[in-house]
Amino acid sequence: MTTTRLHMVRHGPTHAKTMVGWSDLPADLSDTAAIARLSNHLPHQAIVISSDLSRAADTASAIQGNRTRLPHRSDLREINFGEWELRRFAEIDAEDPALIRAYWETPGDVRPPNGESWNEVCARVNAAIDALIAQHSGNDLIIVAHFGVILTQVQRALRLDAEQAFGHKIDNLSITELTHHAQGWDVARINHLP
Repeated sequence: MTTTRLHMVRHGPTHAKTMVGWSDLPADLSDTAAIARLSNHLPHQAIVISSDLSRAADTASAIQGNRTRLPHRSDLREINFGEWELRRFAEIDAEDPALIRAYWETPGDVRPPNGESWNEVCARVNAAIDALIAQHSGNDLIIVAHFGVILTQVQRALRLDAEQAFGHKIDNLSITELTHHAQGWDVARINHLP
């Protein structure tokens, strides 16, 4: 089996102070110096793919340069927060403190009303990443996505439980570099800001 390197990039900031999952908020891509540093840091022969949400797709366009671009994928979307979407933590905490605390403190099968559990997000994203690796084995893939999407792969690569994975910070416009090979996964760096 060949080695495939994943360069997972978190989209530009939305500046929202709410839980943003499947809502299509735009990214602030005004920090052109940070975007240029990011693009220059990434391998020039890599293939670019993103979530279909505009904050990821537009960030991918901003760093694409002359790289090959694949169609957007809806299975690389952020966590579906269901009825918590675009609401503040404090507001939800006032309504259902046990549920929201269980969701963030013991992630797994707990789900927001009409949303996804962490385990469901992991299953969705793992399947998408596995398909990309199978289709583009041996290549460098730049995957522009979201906080939750990147954490699913950090969890998988480092064999962490969900709570440990959630302990990692993933900044906007950061790169998390993972390598997939016959023996499994290696993690080069997490949350690198070029």
